[in-house]
Amino acid sequence: MRSLIPHARAFSARISDRTDERENYGRLAQGQSPEALFITCSDSRVQPAVFTGARPGQLFELRTAGNAVPPYDAPGRPSGESATIEYAVRVLEVPEIVVCGHSHCGAVGARVRNEDLAAVPAVHSWLTTQLPPSTELAPDDDAREQPDVAAAVQRHVRAQLARLREYPCVAEREAAGELTLRGWFYTIDTGHVLQLDTRYDAFLPL
Repeated sequence: MRSLIPHARAFSARISDRTDERENYGRLAQGQSPEALFITCSDSRVQPAVFTGARPGQLFELRTAGNAVPPYDAPGRPSGESATIEYAVRVLEVPEIVVCGHSHCGAVGARVRNEDLAAVPAVHSWLTTQLPPSTELAPDDDAREQPDVAAAVQRHVRAQLARLREYPCVAEREAAGELTLRGWFYTIDTGHVLQLDTRYDAFLPL
């Protein structure tokens, strides 16, 4: 944190020095009305605000290893992820949800290559329960050998969109035309962002 702490120390001073920033943060203190629930990976190389240009208050973020969306839990067994999704959809009434996978994803790569994760049992449990089987993510040798695991990640994004639609709050608002779901793929080394086009079942440039 050594390189980041000075910025944090000076942040409030920078806000107070600019009238527009003071007003903006003052409005945010009164509540939030984000434009989207943005579900993406915990990977430090993936920063949604950087490649979308989002300002504070615009994105309600959920970050998990491998941008996984856990299956909908019964009310008696809630998870932090399901609570975040439900709050965004029911309370904040976000009009859009984006599931964003990314190239060179360590979680998907480990699943595809069936890596030995005995030393990190929690990681092993999460990946095996929350990500599709390796045969679904990479059904052929070409997909398994891709260094950026792009094809596998894109299949994974499709699977997470399907899981989202199992959440009653998501299914109801999407059926009513009040909610749009998007699948994105972010390429770390180029910055390109692709979106799933359901007409062609392909990820195409935004």
